[in-house]
Amino acid sequence: MTETADDLSAPLGQNSPRRRRRLQLPFTAMQALAVFLGLFLVSFAGFAIFNKDPLGGEPMARIAIREPKATDEKPAAAGLGQESKREIKETPKQATPGDQKTVTMIDGSTGARRDVVIGSGDAADIGEAASAPPPVMAGIDPKLLEKSRYGMIPVVSNGLKPFNVYAADADRAKAARMPVVAIVIGGLGVGAAKTTDAIMKLPPAITLAFTPYGTDPGKLAERARAQRHEIFLQIPMEPYDFPDNDPGPQTLLTSLGTDQNMDRLYWHLSRMQGYAGITNFMGARFVATEAAMQPIIREAAKRGLGFFDDGSSPRSVAPQAAAGQAMPFGKGDIAIDVVPTPAEIDRALNKLESAARERGAAVGTASALPVSIERIGAWTKTLGDRGILLVPLTTAMLKSKSS
Repeated sequence: MTETADDLSAPLGQNSPRRRRRLQLPFTAMQALAVFLGLFLVSFAGFAIFNKDPLGGEPMARIAIREPKATDEKPAAAGLGQESKREIKETPKQATPGDQKTVTMIDGSTGARRDVVIGSGDAADIGEAASAPPPVMAGIDPKLLEKSRYGMIPVVSNGLKPFNVYAADADRAKAARMPVVAIVIGGLGVGAAKTTDAIMKLPPAITLAFTPYGTDPGKLAERARAQRHEIFLQIPMEPYDFPDNDPGPQTLLTSLGTDQNMDRLYWHLSRMQGYAGITNFMGARFVATEAAMQPIIREAAKRGLGFFDDGSSPRSVAPQAAAGQAMPFGKGDIAIDVVPTPAEIDRALNKLESAARERGAAVGTASALPVSIERIGAWTKTLGDRGILLVPLTTAMLKSKSS
């Protein structure tokens, strides 16, 4: 009774054991929930800290790429002259059988990632396009070739130089006695139709300059040599407005080191064979930069090549650099088809003729435009009647050197 009386006489909500037990239940549940959440957070943090997934749980796709077997050479760099937008990171994963490894490729523009499993070895270099070395052309002396990582490139052998061996035939005794004119048609190798027109419609004494691009420039160069044209190789070089004006992949740049430019030069030299020398393709900035140009001239001279400066840059250091190496050198005097109309081309050819009379030798440059080929072809037919000899570029270069 005392306990019951106490319960009845106690103020509502105070000193009631039953009421006290009801109030403790919610507090105990909340405490348990807090402990559970704490354990969950600790577990999650531990997983995040100690998990070794370098991709942070992102979805992955693995692609097995077999190592090419067709060539032992390193493939040519793709987009060469262009900065790559793709970042490549090797992940710390266990190598797979067959000397394979996994790399994470991250696209710099979109941030997208993908894992690629590649084989080891030079042939699987990332960032370089797979391309087999060009085949050796017909009529090429194998002694004048040496192997590079991109293919065969010219070399001097037993005193024989590509400049002398691949120069077109000419009456040099006659050339020494009378004014001579040489014409170089450039930009060939890209566009089979225009290249074929130049090969077949122009006289053999006209020299043809090939770019290293195109599906198979070597095949077209081989055809040109079969028609008794001598050929030169155009080397893309940096113009002043690069990259707005871009000569193409593997362009030689003043911003690159000598080793990098030399590697690019070897790529160009390997695209075909049988050329007597090299010439600049664009490149007003590069040919005017002595530190960049000197190593290229030195390398070309060492390999028995001549150098032709197309004359587009008045600040070119090529004449002095070539003289220092005692190598055959020539320079363009008249750009024939700057204005590609019949009247202007004829006017430029007349200027070229006058320059030959004044100096004993003159060199004109032109492209393979149909109007250029037509007007040059017509002009050469009567050139001999006017007391001027049309000669290959190499003959004009040798005459200029001896005079």
